[in-house]
Amino acid sequence: MPTLLHIDSSADLAHSRSRALTAAFADAWRARGPEYTVVRRDLHTDPLPHLETSALHWAAADRTDEESVDPQAEALRQAVIDELLGADVVVIGAPLYNYTVPSTLKAWIDRVHIPGVLAPAAEGDAQPLAGRPVVTVVSRGGTYDVGTPTEHWDHGSPVLEIVLGRALGMRQYPVTVSATLSDRLPALAPMADHAAAEFHDARTTLERLATTLG
Repeated sequence: MPTLLHIDSSADLAHSRSRALTAAFADAWRARGPEYTVVRRDLHTDPLPHLETSALHWAAADRTDEESVDPQAEALRQAVIDELLGADVVVIGAPLYNYTVPSTLKAWIDRVHIPGVLAPAAEGDAQPLAGRPVVTVVSRGGTYDVGTPTEHWDHGSPVLEIVLGRALGMRQYPVTVSATLSDRLPALAPMADHAAAEFHDARTTLERLATTLG
């Protein structure tokens, strides 16, 4: 059965734009038929621990004699990896927190970005997830328009592209919405209509992708 791995990381359980958009993708995926299943991982309500040891950055065969990993930590990392490998399509909600991804999402990235496991340890090594579709939904409270002082302040989107797209070799479909705080911050209030239109367009794009990927 086609399986979607649906990952959220927003700490806002009531008004999150990224959660609303990943939910729209998941709903459109399910609407394709009863065989289209969804595996849910909410990194905010059920967070992964940060790495227990730096040895978890490495495949077991590449650790030094001095490095050891608790079996429970090893099993958790393997469960997260197996969950990702078992998905035909992945959708990830990634709000921009202080100009980068939430720490909860970073903890997940640290569990899967392992040279010699999902990422190549050397040139020519296999990428088990090569070509696997991953839809990344980045919601940004402010604006990062070309030519503005904040143009290069989004440090979350590059992390997702480098790790998922380049290191893991997944086929990334980035969807971004901005000025999501226009309803709370007076300085962004003039952007409210633009933000609403961008959100609507993003939802339409995601619903279309959910009917074609996988």
